[in-house]
Amino acid sequence: KVLIPIAHGTEPLEALAMITVLRRSGAYVTVASVENQVGVDACHGIKMVADTLLSDITNSTFDLIMLPGGLPGGETLKNCKPLENMVKKQETDGRLNAAICCAPALALGTWGLLEGKKATCYPVFMEKLAATCGTASESRVEIDGKIVTSRGPGTTIEFSLTLIEKLCGKQTAVDVSSILLPRPNPGEEFTFTELNQINWTFEDTPQILVPIAEGSDEIEAISVVDILRRAKANVVIASVSNSLEVVGSHKANLVADVLLDEVLEKSFDMIMLPGGLNGASRLSRCEKLVNMLKKQAEANKPYGGICASPAYVFEPHGLLKGKKATTHPVVSNRLSDQSHVDHRVVVDGNLITSRAPGTAMECALAIVEKFYGREKAVQLAKATLV
Repeated sequence: KVLIPIAHGTEPLEALAMITVLRRSGAYVTVASVENQVGVDACHGIKMVADTLLSDITNSTFDLIMLPGGLPGGETLKNCKPLENMVKKQETDGRLNAAICCAPALALGTWGLLEGKKATCYPVFMEKLAATCGTASESRVEIDGKIVTSRGPGTTIEFSLTLIEKLCGKQTAVDVSSILLPRPNPGEEFTFTELNQINWTFEDTPQILVPIAEGSDEIEAISVVDILRRAKANVVIASVSNSLEVVGSHKANLVADVLLDEVLEKSFDMIMLPGGLNGASRLSRCEKLVNMLKKQAEANKPYGGICASPAYVFEPHGLLKGKKATTHPVVSNRLSDQSHVDHRVVVDGNLITSRAPGTAMECALAIVEKFYGREKAVQLAKATLV
């Protein structure tokens, strides 16, 4: 049983990765809002919906409490007395506590739980962390007894897999990792494969559409939105269903900005699809979206997909004709051209494809590079600790 508290200003990529990676292990994850309502306004204009209010579960027992970062979310978690009491009881009872980004310094450190401990956090909070812990480490993930800490968005999957190993054993962590495909060389400079290079252009600000459906992969969707909004692109999340709120592939609630019908006549510099088997299947069955994608391809404007979308959306609708692409290993046999299926990110002219949740941030950074240049992409990669 795992508790993940969220607040206004929580870093959504960290929170959603923590939620969905832990759920893949079979853990029962409760997402609890420390605000007065279950809906919170996370960072980068992304909305999240919790399962419950923290105030309703303060007497519950958890095997792990893990705190996401983000500002002002980290400050709000620190100032939440019921959460502080729960985390301190967790420590007293010998159960796991974990925190990432600013939360180790702001919450765990302020609450006195890091005295004599070795811990890590987001780089700009290292001085504050050093004042509250025994040793401030620059490791991507740090374990000291029953406390596990990590650094930021780009370390979240590693962090979550470490916690799965602590809770469920090494084999479960290995099994989950084999589906996620995390970076084999975390912290090294990101790269991608590019063929038939062309310039991706925009007039003022890149206009990017990210369609979502019931069953869309949460990490893949939010990685693109989070990273591209950090780059100051105008990213529109559009639901292909009849509701703005959709349930993702691992039961996290995703909230769109608009319904797809509201933007059918709008021109986008890019259309980018997340995966998730059920989500990709629903996107493939959305005739309006498929028509938009075909027009995008015909105009030689960028489009792309992660995980199951290249196999389930692009291949059957002729959107990979003459193109090299990659997709998730589980569905790679669906591609007629499998020459590049083992590449993590492939750009072929105006098409970008990628493999899995663990490759999604690299894919998003490749999009940044194509629109803004390598310097901007590397700057964002460093800021997010990819």
